[in-house]
Amino acid sequence: MDSYYADLHIHIGRTKTGRAVKITGAKTLTLQNVLKVSRERKGLDMIGIIDCHSPEVIEEIEELMEAGTVSEHSEGGLQYGATTFIPGSEIEIYDGNSKGPIHVLAYFPTLSVMKQFSAWMSGLVTNINLSSQRIYCDAKTLQQTVKAYGGLFIPAHVFTPFKSLYGKGVTKSLEEVFDPALIDGVELGLSSDTQMADAISELNGFAYLTNSDTHSLGKIAREYQEMKLEQPNFIELEKALQEVDGRKIIANFGLNPRLGKYHRTVCSACLNPVEGTEGICLECGSNKLIKGVATRIKELSDSTPLLKKRERPPYIHQVPLEFIPGLGPKTLERLLDAFGTEMDILHRVSLEQLKAVVPEKIAGLIDLARKGNMGIEAGGGGKYGKVTAGLDRKSKK
Repeated sequence: MDSYYADLHIHIGRTKTGRAVKITGAKTLTLQNVLKVSRERKGLDMIGIIDCHSPEVIEEIEELMEAGTVSEHSEGGLQYGATTFIPGSEIEIYDGNSKGPIHVLAYFPTLSVMKQFSAWMSGLVTNINLSSQRIYCDAKTLQQTVKAYGGLFIPAHVFTPFKSLYGKGVTKSLEEVFDPALIDGVELGLSSDTQMADAISELNGFAYLTNSDTHSLGKIAREYQEMKLEQPNFIELEKALQEVDGRKIIANFGLNPRLGKYHRTVCSACLNPVEGTEGICLECGSNKLIKGVATRIKELSDSTPLLKKRERPPYIHQVPLEFIPGLGPKTLERLLDAFGTEMDILHRVSLEQLKAVVPEKIAGLIDLARKGNMGIEAGGGGKYGKVTAGLDRKSKK
């Protein structure tokens, strides 16, 4: 077995005809651009494209298959050069049990199965062409249907204040909404990490996923995971999530939670951080707050003793290259020309090799970034945190 890098939450912004799929996604976020950037620039071994239920996206994939650019893998997934992509769908649940919108991810082994699922879903959503559509059935029915089609079911960005399992503050347990036996993993989201999520004992049974949830090409692989697999395909992904036959996630690479745009609680009126539990902004007096992920997890944390605590892979607070101060597009292109892909720069190139291509200061910052040791100003209320040049005083490394 070998290790492979995977980002399993990538949107399609537009089809090749210009039709919107993810309305908030960039116009350049087309299927072919996603495939090209993921393989040639990012260096990812496996990706999940989660708007493949859209009929025009399905048509584009079929055209690429007819042209021989994409082929089906014998063990599930679609092959584009050295990169495997898993067809998937992001869906919004809002039934009586959820009490608020919750986003989930469903992945399928083949395009034909994806087409069957899309046909089923089309009768339960307002617009099958768009991403993240609200489905008019309960969560457990959706889970059962995904499983009937041989799919994987994963609650998405579970702590985000909006449109997530725990985020809005109403749902206190996943069992209120889902059948735990039909969940294959849990996606953490940008404002949390393994240590934070492990404060919630009911998550002990699930593997954690760290994905980009990208709405633009540049954000692909801002979070991802390293997996131990025989090769990247659907069956191996399923085994890794179940941790069977030696397959597993061996590292999560994600933003420091303080970089996430919903990490801390802020006032929705003036966006100043709000500390404490009084629920009032000391700057403007407003009581309208956007509850941060850190606060929400503290509310949900429990002291339930676990008979066997799951052994988690390391969570590495890696700063994406584009976040590094002073590392502009021309410098990044120089690095890519020298070393190949972003995965090569982040994982396979030594500090001395970096110094031979870019100024020593930039090389040093890249080294701090990939170790998660750069200075950070926390984000919140929809505003990302900031990376500052120098060592992070709060780092434990």
